[in-house]
Amino acid sequence: MSERPVLLPYADPAFVADPFSLYRRLREDGPVRRVVIAGGLDAWIVTRYEDGLEALSDPRLSSDVRDASDTRLLAQLPDTERESMLSNMLRSDPPDHTRLRRLVSKAFTARRVAEMRPRIQFLTDQLLDKVVPAGRADLVADFALPLPVTVISELLGVPVDDRHDFQRWTDRMIMRGAEPPDPAVVNEAWQHMRAYVTELIRAKRAHPGDDLLSGLITARDEEQRLTEDELIAMVFLLLAAGYITTVNLIAGGIAMLLAHPGQLDLLRADPELPAGAIEEFLRYDGPVSPGIARFAREDVEIAGVAIPRGATVLIASAIADRDPARFPDPDRLDVTRQDNAHLAFGHGIHYCLGAPLARLEGHIAIGTALRRLPGLALAVAPDEIRWRPGGLRGPLSLPVTFTPGGRDAKG
Repeated sequence: MSERPVLLPYADPAFVADPFSLYRRLREDGPVRRVVIAGGLDAWIVTRYEDGLEALSDPRLSSDVRDASDTRLLAQLPDTERESMLSNMLRSDPPDHTRLRRLVSKAFTARRVAEMRPRIQFLTDQLLDKVVPAGRADLVADFALPLPVTVISELLGVPVDDRHDFQRWTDRMIMRGAEPPDPAVVNEAWQHMRAYVTELIRAKRAHPGDDLLSGLITARDEEQRLTEDELIAMVFLLLAAGYITTVNLIAGGIAMLLAHPGQLDLLRADPELPAGAIEEFLRYDGPVSPGIARFAREDVEIAGVAIPRGATVLIASAIADRDPARFPDPDRLDVTRQDNAHLAFGHGIHYCLGAPLARLEGHIAIGTALRRLPGLALAVAPDEIRWRPGGLRGPLSLPVTFTPGGRDAKG
């Protein structure tokens, strides 16, 4: 196995559009490889399914970025974002993680998610109502972007009059386009959002509603509650983990179908989008790429490879989920695939708490778009689609055409 680190060239549009050739070579070259990622940071990438599954449950691999020996990981973040990262559930380890997840789980229940189905369907139809007469749309800007941020706004109980500012700040904090964001603009948006969320928490304490933020405020466990910083961090986590990833799932899923017309025909023949199709979108080309970062608390060995304390370890779900040792014919999109235990939502104690909501949004959004946009086709050549650079994978835009004012079967 070569000792020279492999560059993951996220500045190269060709790699961003199709990283899987390099991913395949990395997996074939060895189960663990040294790579260079954004900003010149060194990391060790875990490329195979069984090793990734084990690594995601290994307590020697920390989620806390403060365990990283490379201090640039924190230094490159805006001050406000850094504070939220250190207080949120995603970047904490037991016992803090255990307490936070237990409290959040009391408010973010399966019942709350299930009860959102009619509202998500209504919002989906409302967005499609605007594009159906035109016969063309950008399914990112017109559909996949506004749906998840509206769902999150309603989930948190953000007043309707505040949602324009809420989305604008969110986009500036979270969105990464083809060009690097202006750090000053990002930091200003974080400051505005932190001030707004602080005031929203104060208002919810005084007048709680039937929303997730009110539930988080009142959740208690053995007389413990979430602190103010933890509540703010949870809002930021919902935005960071639940917004752009769901955008990518919706837009990316539709893009996959347009690139695989046989699979699109299979789904069009089914009046109800099979839930398994969403799992296949997540496995085949999920919204996070290459995967999930951890930091070695001590010297560890993964698949026979020694990794030093403080090293960044990337558990590459995007590579592992195409491991032929786990998935037959893994480079083929198959919406009928049954055995599909992918790693797109992680594994173990950090398994994504928002996975049921993301699945629900993806299922409703993609299924409804297929029903209501007959003749759906790309308006550009496939190689003209621009993809989001960095660790979040999805199309930046998805220009499509369809039969205008066609079959208008609402959900």
